[in-house]
Amino acid sequence: MTLVAAPEVRRVLICEDSQTYAAGLSRVLERDPEIHVVGVCTSAEETLARLQRPGAKPHLVTMDLELPGMSGGDAIEQIMSVQPVPILVLAGGVRSGSERALASLGAGALEVLAKDTLDLRDPGSDGARAFRKRVKLLSRIRVLHHPRGGLNRHRQAPVNVTAGRGASVIVLCASAGGPQALAAVLSGIPAGFPIPILVVQHIAKGFTAGFAKWLDDQVALPVRLARPGATAAGVWVAPEGAHLLLTAAGRLVLDDQRDAGPHRPSADVLLHSVAAGAGAHGVAVVLTGMGRDGALGLGEVRRAGGLTLAQDEASCAVFGMPRAAAERGAELILGPSRIGERLRALRHVAAGA
Repeated sequence: MTLVAAPEVRRVLICEDSQTYAAGLSRVLERDPEIHVVGVCTSAEETLARLQRPGAKPHLVTMDLELPGMSGGDAIEQIMSVQPVPILVLAGGVRSGSERALASLGAGALEVLAKDTLDLRDPGSDGARAFRKRVKLLSRIRVLHHPRGGLNRHRQAPVNVTAGRGASVIVLCASAGGPQALAAVLSGIPAGFPIPILVVQHIAKGFTAGFAKWLDDQVALPVRLARPGATAAGVWVAPEGAHLLLTAAGRLVLDDQRDAGPHRPSADVLLHSVAAGAGAHGVAVVLTGMGRDGALGLGEVRRAGGLTLAQDEASCAVFGMPRAAAERGAELILGPSRIGERLRALRHVAAGA
C-alpha cells in the first residue's frame, strides 16, 4: 500500500477591525479543512505583535487597509521589511481607496481583492471555493524581505546584447508581484523615452485604472490606459476585460470578444500581435507572476528576431511566468533594474520601418 502524505494545513491570520466581516471570512476560509484561521487581529499594531511572537508563523495574512491607528498599508511595509509573509489585501471602497490598495502592492502585498466581490453569506458557493483555492495558492509563494531592495539582484549579461539595438515597441507582462517589479523596471527610464511601452498586468477586477494611476505616480514616463489607435510614446496599460493588440502600423487595438484562456487581457495575445506586426523590432519582457501567460508569445517574438527578456528568480515574488518564458528562449534573465538599463539602451525605430 502506498501512503500519501496529507497536505499541510495553511495557517491564515486575519487583520480586520469589523468583527462581523472577520467572522464571515473565517467561516468561508475554514470550510476547507486545509485552511486554519490562527487568529483575528483588529488593528495593524496587534498584527505586527502577533507576527513577532515565537512559534509557527502564519502562511498568509489577510489585511484590511482601513484600520484604527496604523494603516494597513504602513503595516504591510513593516511586515515585508522585518517579518515577510504573503499578504492578501481585502479592500473596501474600491473607487475611493483604489490608490491606497495599489500602493499596498508596491509595498509588497501579493494581491488585492475588493471586499464586495466576496459573498461571505454562502461558504459553499463557487466564488467561495475559488477564493479558498486562491488563498492556498498565495500562501505557498516565497516572498522577499524588501520588495524593492531585492529587485536589483541579477545574472550578469553582456551589455552589447541591447546597446544600439533598434526597437519600435516594448511589451512588459506581469502578474503576482508585478506592480513593484514594473515600477523598478521603469524607474530608470526618462520621461522623453521615445519607444512605446505596452503593459499587461493581471490584477483583480476593478483595480486596473487605479493601477495605471499608481504607476504614473511612481515613474517619470506618462502612464495611461490603452485606447484604440494610440501610437504615442509612454506607457500604455491594457484595460480591464479587453485584449490589447498592436497593428503593423504601430496602432493599438482593443478586442473584448476574443477568448484566449483565463486572462483577458492576455500577454500571449498581445505578444503574438507584436511578433507579427513589429518583427525584429519587437521587445518582450516577462516579469514575476503565476502561470505561463506570455511564454508562448515571447517565443514567437524571439522567432521573429525580436529581443526577449525575463525576470530572474532571485527577485521574483513568483517565478512561474518568467520560468516558462526562460524555457521558451528568453535571451536575458535579469533583475528589474537591469532590465530597465537594457531597455533604456535601445534605439527607437519607427513602426513599420
